[in-house]
Amino acid sequence: MVTARLNLPAFLMENLMRRALALAALLALPGLSSSAMALESFSASYTADFQPVPVSGTAERSLQKNPDGSWHLQFRASMLVAGLSEDSQFRYEKQHFQPLSYQFNRSGLGKSKQINLQFDWTAQQITGTDRDKPLRLPLKAGVLVKSTYQLALQQDVAAGKTSMSYQVMDGRGIDTYDFRVQGKEQVQIATGQVEAIKVERVREPAKSSRQTTLWFAPQWDYLLVRLHQTETDGKEYRIMLQQGQVNGKPVQGR
Repeated sequence: MVTARLNLPAFLMENLMRRALALAALLALPGLSSSAMALESFSASYTADFQPVPVSGTAERSLQKNPDGSWHLQFRASMLVAGLSEDSQFRYEKQHFQPLSYQFNRSGLGKSKQINLQFDWTAQQITGTDRDKPLRLPLKAGVLVKSTYQLALQQDVAAGKTSMSYQVMDGRGIDTYDFRVQGKEQVQIATGQVEAIKVERVREPAKSSRQTTLWFAPQWDYLLVRLHQTETDGKEYRIMLQQGQVNGKPVQGR
């Protein structure tokens, strides 16, 4: 169920929806087996709370292996009349992620947004469209999209790394995303408490005061169980795991 006070000016509500759905896209983190660094098929659903305006929404994500051995990561989020979808096809070989295609669609807001990218590793080219504008960039080893960098982050946390950096296709260029591990905490989810590893996004204070924190549960193949973001204007967004399955097992707390 989605609820909100609708007496806000339209442009403020629209801006809130865009922020909320952008944050929800960070949920596209699949299950990862720490023992063998192997991906596991999974499905999960989340609830979201956005303050100071009491708006709630839902998000679902799933990971499945394709017949040819590649992987399909799917994400869907909805809030009021707004919706967001993200589909990624990629290869996972020798603990490395190779994006093959990436589609992003945001609808139901004042300005819709569509991104369609193809990754040709033979020609070493990224081609596609961003908001109907043609895009072509050189494709270099290690470049990730917004879904596959999240896979790499989850893998590195499982491997015990405490500081991580990724080259990510963001907009019409390549940006550097930095993260660091802050320690372990007990996190309350819908089915009880789970132990989680706390990770924060590292940004230069002079460029952005936005704060993003993520919690991963080692017991459940480092599934993302909580996400908290504070915007530069003080608005807060919190996303929590509602229910999920990792390799066929339901996620349970204590």
